Amino acid sequence: MSTTATDTTHSPELADLPSLIRQWARELGFSDAGITTADTGEHAQHLQDWLAKGYQGEMEYMGHHGDKRYTPTSLVPGTTRVISVRMDYMPAPDNPKEALTNRENAYITRYALGRDYHKLMRKRLATLAKWIDEAVSGYDYRAFVDSAPVLERALAQRAGLGWIGKNNMLIHPKAGSFFFLGEIFTSAPLPVDPAFESDHCGSCSACLELCPTDAFVGPHKLDARRCISYLTIELKGSIPEELRPLMGNRVFGCDDCQLVCPWQKFQKPTREEDFQPRHGLDNSSLAALFLWSEEQFLKRTEGSAIRRTGYEGWLRNLAVGLGNAPSTIPVIEALKQRADYPSELVREHVQWALAQHGL
Repeated sequence: MSTTATDTTHSPELADLPSLIRQWARELGFSDAGITTADTGEHAQHLQDWLAKGYQGEMEYMGHHGDKRYTPTSLVPGTTRVISVRMDYMPAPDNPKEALTNRENAYITRYALGRDYHKLMRKRLATLAKWIDEAVSGYDYRAFVDSAPVLERALAQRAGLGWIGKNNMLIHPKAGSFFFLGEIFTSAPLPVDPAFESDHCGSCSACLELCPTDAFVGPHKLDARRCISYLTIELKGSIPEELRPLMGNRVFGCDDCQLVCPWQKFQKPTREEDFQPRHGLDNSSLAALFLWSEEQFLKRTEGSAIRRTGYEGWLRNLAVGLGNAPSTIPVIEALKQRADYPSELVREHVQWALAQHGL
């Protein structure tokens, strides 16, 4: 039988910890924290069904590791509880919808405008785990931030941090969905929080209808092979030609299915300086970014999630954006300068982009 925060079977020290953990989490810059059991519930079957349909595309790692991705005790033996935290990342002031309408500028997913969140969150989770251990010793703690096969949204939902919307994002009724997630796996038998069982999406399907590439095959069902985030980050080869015109100026990730969500009106701007835009990436022209040398790319994306796509992938994505941009002199000249680029992948996308401008 699962425990709740009001259980009296726990020692006084353990019974007091949930409120302390939330207090400490906020002191460390996290927006919220919750505790759940080492069980992902029905989400495990959802993952297996998704993989069986091949919706993961080239993300073969999603099917690796056996049951470790959906069974915390297989990943970390002895785990009895998972502490789930979230951290807001939307910069302020920011107007992503306006950025999408300026077709000569590059649109970069909001989470990648500043420094990579992995190290920042992992360090703070380690501190949180240390504080918990100092309060109640004798248990094991292990922190994760996208560093292992973990069903983060499933665990966060079960820890009471929100519901999983039709766009597969975790949505908090008072904060929207622009936040990162992290976890601490522990053997401490902490009282758990009630899962967030309510689904507040209702009849709204804006996220499904307004996806630029029609990547959703239904509520909670994303075909990643059509998702712009997948195409610009995970896919390493050529972007399917029929999808290129639909990508607009989105060159690293996509936020559309979140931006259109009515619950975003409650989003909270980040308090983290590291998440503020760097190098003007929230307001840079496609042409200017396309002419970065590899040295400039490496220097200006140091400590950034953008590094994940690599320089070749960066140029490929920007070429598509330039192909969808207005036929201005800077756009055409930038493409011409890369027409003979050594990479066949880049050349292919540049040639496609030039053809879009009748050249």
